[in-house]
Amino acid sequence: MTIRPEQPADVDTIRTLTRAAFAHAPHASQTEAAIVDALRDAGALTLSLVSEDNGEILGHVAFSPVTVGGADGWYGLGPVSVWPESQSRGIGQSLIRHGLEALRQMGARGCVLIGDPAYYSRFGFVADPGVSYGGIPPEYVQRLAFGDDIARGEIVYHAGFEAG
Repeated sequence: MTIRPEQPADVDTIRTLTRAAFAHAPHASQTEAAIVDALRDAGALTLSLVSEDNGEILGHVAFSPVTVGGADGWYGLGPVSVWPESQSRGIGQSLIRHGLEALRQMGARGCVLIGDPAYYSRFGFVADPGVSYGGIPPEYVQRLAFGDDIARGEIVYHAGFEAG
């Protein structure tokens, strides 16, 4: 399995993959593919990575800039997509780990997400009551600081997250 940056020829596959990955997810908005497209169109996909095996794309992860309490240098993780028949094989985990390391290398301050604490804690994400997003319960709003500089406040995602 290889993890690499998306290429222009991958865009249609990523869109189809993202729709399939979230088709039956209980908390999905069904706008995840449109969000990735909107972020790409706006030049706001800081990292867009695919996992492939023998030339077949198995998964995708997106990272885009956010502010936390007005502080720059933070990134939002998501969406993360893996074909339903390939889930639970570590593909998403590998994509996330690779992306987080790339963000560290870029000098990012940290990463935030809205997601399942039981899953994302394995990467070092923690729920922080000082970080919030709309009316989402605080345990699902998580952050991972890459240093001692921890931002506090409301997460503001790129406008592409309003796509759909």
